[in-house]
Amino acid sequence: MSGDSAMRNKIYFASDFHLGVPNYQKSREREDRIVRWLDHIKQDAAELYLMGDVFDFWFEYRTAVPRGFVRFLGKLAELSDLGVHITFFKGNHDMWMFGYLKEEIGATIISDELIIERNGKRFFLHHGDGLGPGDRKYKFLKRFFRSNFCQWLFARIHPNLGIGIALRWSQHSRIANGKKEQRKVDEQEWLIVYTKEVLTHTYYDYLIFGHRHLPLDVKLSGGSRYINLGEWMNFNSYAVFDGETVHLMEWEG
Repeated sequence: MSGDSAMRNKIYFASDFHLGVPNYQKSREREDRIVRWLDHIKQDAAELYLMGDVFDFWFEYRTAVPRGFVRFLGKLAELSDLGVHITFFKGNHDMWMFGYLKEEIGATIISDELIIERNGKRFFLHHGDGLGPGDRKYKFLKRFFRSNFCQWLFARIHPNLGIGIALRWSQHSRIANGKKEQRKVDEQEWLIVYTKEVLTHTYYDYLIFGHRHLPLDVKLSGGSRYINLGEWMNFNSYAVFDGETVHLMEWEG
């Protein structure tokens, strides 16, 4: 770790960059914005949690990965070389992460939830997909897409065809078409329903998710907080833990 490690005392969380959509120009503009944010936080970041759907599509073939994102990946490599610990969560768009990011930038890859404790505060972290009541169809598809058989099958397809099909499919997604998620009342927010269920048996100070595409900071019982990180198509939102509390913030207004 670099000599200025004593200054690195903040933990940053971000999610749902969806790099790759809706087109090359818009994705590059968003990538530049993210790189400026990463360049800003590199001065005091001890840890960085990228909590899913960083890429709108990602699949690691044995000898190939999707093209592009070199400025973003280069900046992450710079942060890693400075001693910032980087953790990637698998989202529903980029669940096919294996060893590439670990080998190239030393990142830790998380498939589901991660529980951490920092400065006496307990965190429950998850991308947020497939949790809470309902949506049985997606939960079934998630199990299938994450299965070894499905991954083996997709790996048999030539990258030009496989990635091409996936990118065309991405163009039809809600986030690619610029549609904002609708805020619901608490009783209908499935992640809030899920967090309340979690809190009935285990206490966490912060339960932090992505996936929902809305920046949300909701107070729960016992002083706990549900935080959704939003996304970077409309909000450019992220969270930072300064050692005392978590702040939900927005980059460049």
